[in-house]
Amino acid sequence: MVEYRIDRRNGVATYVQIVQQTKQALRLGLLEPGDKLPTAREVVEATAINPNTVLKAYRELEREGLVEARRGVGTFVRKSLGSAPADSPLSAELDAWAARAREAGLQRDDVAALFTAVLDEQFTKGDQE
Repeated sequence: MVEYRIDRRNGVATYVQIVQQTKQALRLGLLEPGDKLPTAREVVEATAINPNTVLKAYRELEREGLVEARRGVGTFVRKSLGSAPADSPLSAELDAWAARAREAGLQRDDVAALFTAVLDEQFTKGDQE
């Protein structure tokens, strides 16, 4: 089951964070079709956010066709998003790289900016070839 972590300082709307974290779990295979998402009450208890915020996020995921709400039963994953399992050898390489970046004194935002720049360069280059 996914556990949501809300960062109140990053400027991203809370419901968007829930949507993003759910999509990440789908991409990594941590959530699979048929899995049940935590109830709004469980998310509220774990994160101290408004229940309407959770419901808004779940409605957005449902609108995108990723989950379906079953009245009185819960919200369930309808489809997966990715092919990058969390236990991929690439994950271990990326983990080692992130550890080296942290040891070098880079902050989280610095690492994210560097990684995004490299991704943009790699995927732009790949599109041009």
